[in-house]
Amino acid sequence: MQASTVGTPTAGHCGTIFVAIELSQKSWLVTLHSPDKDKISHHKLESGDHADLLALIDRVRERAARALGAVPAVVSCYEAGYDGFWLHRLLLAAGITNYVFDPASIAVDQRARRVKTDRIDGERMLRTLMAFLRGEPRVVRIVRVPSAEQEDARRGSRERDRLVKEQTGHTNRIKALLRLLGMAIGNPRRRGWLGWLAMQRDWQGQAVPPQMLSEIRHEHARLMLVRERLDALAKTPAQADPTPAAAQMAERSELLRRLKCLGPAFATTLTSEVFYKDFRNRREVGSYFGLTPSPWQSGGIDRDQGISKAGNPRARCAAIELAWLWLRHQPDSKLTLEYRKRTLDAGKRIKRVAIVALARKLVVALWRYLTTGLVPDGAVLKTIKV
Repeated sequence: MQASTVGTPTAGHCGTIFVAIELSQKSWLVTLHSPDKDKISHHKLESGDHADLLALIDRVRERAARALGAVPAVVSCYEAGYDGFWLHRLLLAAGITNYVFDPASIAVDQRARRVKTDRIDGERMLRTLMAFLRGEPRVVRIVRVPSAEQEDARRGSRERDRLVKEQTGHTNRIKALLRLLGMAIGNPRRRGWLGWLAMQRDWQGQAVPPQMLSEIRHEHARLMLVRERLDALAKTPAQADPTPAAAQMAERSELLRRLKCLGPAFATTLTSEVFYKDFRNRREVGSYFGLTPSPWQSGGIDRDQGISKAGNPRARCAAIELAWLWLRHQPDSKLTLEYRKRTLDAGKRIKRVAIVALARKLVVALWRYLTTGLVPDGAVLKTIKV
């Protein structure tokens, strides 16, 4: 009999259908291994055609059931990416056990010119799924999928981050145009700024040229739209009947805001991006922020590559910014005093390295504060006005 091309069947899963789905915007490639046939099959579907995907799995399951005399279980997987998590929820609703893989954690060929096709990627994902179910440690990282309510509750903070970047882009463009003329800039974010600009003159006593003025007006109009949306997000009232996920996020955000140095923006971002999750230990917290070290050790080589940056980029950026603010607004806390002692008479590089270490310790302290109520050592709470 011909040897199997997929490896040893998973212990306890000999009657299981394994499915790996390679997603793209044009098509889906389904790589499948069924216990009634000792080979891998490939099936190409239209992108987003979940009905055909479920129909294909049902056909294979019925065929395997006739051959085995029992209905086999189905385990599937796909890589986290553009399609998000809707497919994961659909597969779970259909009674299929599904795993979402972190694509960066799947081992690949290290050749300089490795062969890469959707078929090869699908087979590699299928073998990775089997190895994971065999209990092989660290063969792949599984993404912990948030609920639909949790995903929806964090839309506000993500929209705000995007709008802040857009606001900065429009403002910088207006300033750059006026710098070409050597004119005063003022504050472009004011609504009446165009009236103020009309009275400004360059070194020759000339107003802004017509074409440039037209471009500035268009940029300012878009800037005002962004400002209006940011103001609306800041004034968004609390839901009258929030979902359990939204209520939990609001409660944890309020707890964070009690600490001096954390305002609404930081508290909302950290809660919606990180602290709605349940972590088992401080290492998981640091890893999710991507603030854990990445050593490189081989033979006599032993060096540090810096932080992993493998976690949530929005949360990591917020954590670093928060660490700088913590030094200013919590000068008597234990974390601040340790930082000051470590960086005494140190250069800029050492301070930048130390601030990352402070950020990691700070997010762990905030996690403990939210889960146990333990206030960071020496931290000051805000005075509640009655």
